[in-house]
Amino acid sequence: MEFSEEEFGRLLYAENNRKTAEENYVQDPLDADNLTKWGEALIELSSCQNPRDSKKMIEDARTKLEEALEIDPTKHYTLWCLGNALTSCGFLTPDLSDAKGHFDKAYEYFQKAVDVDPENGLYRQSLKVALQAPELHMEIHKNGIGQMGLGGGGASTSSKVKESKKQKSSEFTYDLLGWAILAAGIVAWVAMAKSHIPPSPPS
Repeated sequence: MEFSEEEFGRLLYAENNRKTAEENYVQDPLDADNLTKWGEALIELSSCQNPRDSKKMIEDARTKLEEALEIDPTKHYTLWCLGNALTSCGFLTPDLSDAKGHFDKAYEYFQKAVDVDPENGLYRQSLKVALQAPELHMEIHKNGIGQMGLGGGGASTSSKVKESKKQKSSEFTYDLLGWAILAAGIVAWVAMAKSHIPPSPPS
């Protein structure tokens, strides 16, 4: 997958956030905001990995986000990020019944985020999208993601035409997953930035 200069800059920013969060964690392991930033950075960085490494990175993000929620279970943004991580895990899980477990958990976390911050349109929209996730999963895996190493070795073919088609399908799926994860990361970053805007000075 190739990245534009802007996308590459975003990934560098996410990597810097990951390193900073890792360093801050040593100083204060009970900082829920720091754990959320760490998980968020891992989700964004997962967009430039192959599916297997991407899933591992997202699972690491889940661990950080779950740890943040153990410290403060009412952090709606963390709940929402965890819902996104679970959704991504679902899409990277070949078996639909296993993936549906991730999607169901994601829906629960999106609902919890809405319960804490009911006016947040992004959270409400995530609930709607979570309901469509199984159908999207079938479509993505029908286009060949299951052949790319998530569920074991794929069947080899001797035909160069088939290899070419498989490669194009793989590239399409990498791009599709990359954009989906990157889009979630961008939306998450914008939401985080908005939630950290300092209050305007009193007039």
